[in-house]
Amino acid sequence: MSDDLSIELRHKADYRFEVDFDHGRSPGVLTDLAPPLGQLAGPDPEKLLASAVATCLSSSLLFALKKYGNEVPPLHTTATPVLARNEQKRMRVGHIDVVIDLGVPAASLKTLERTLETFEEYCVVTQSVRQGIPVNLRVVDADGAVLKG
Repeated sequence: MSDDLSIELRHKADYRFEVDFDHGRSPGVLTDLAPPLGQLAGPDPEKLLASAVATCLSSSLLFALKKYGNEVPPLHTTATPVLARNEQKRMRVGHIDVVIDLGVPAASLKTLERTLETFEEYCVVTQSVRQGIPVNLRVVDADGAVLKG
C-alpha cells in the first residue's frame, strides 16, 4: 500500500518541481513557490495542502450523500490556507478555512443532518492534518443557509 501512496518529485528549475502522483499513469503537476523565491508557475505547497484537505472533505461528503440515496449535487469547495508566524517568527500554515457549497437547497437532500454529523470522521487527510493544523469547515446550501460551521 505504501507504494500506491508514494509520489515522486523531479526538479525542473529554480524552485519548480514536477510531481508524479501515480508513477506515470496520470499527468503530473508542476509546483513552484510564490515570489520572491519562485515564480508561481504552479501551485505552492500551502495550496497543495489546502487542496488535499478540501478534496478529501468534498469526496467524503459526496460519498456520504450518495450512501443515503442522494443524487450527486454540484459541489463547489473553496479552501484557504491562512499563514501565521510561530513563536520563532517562522511562517507556518496557521489554519485552513474550507467552505463547501452544496449547490442545491438542503431540503432536497435525504438524511442531510446525519450526513453532516459524520462525514468528516471518514476524511483521512483532514483528520490527520487536524492533529497539527486547525481546519475550519463551513457547509452551505444553494440558498446560502449555513448548515454546518
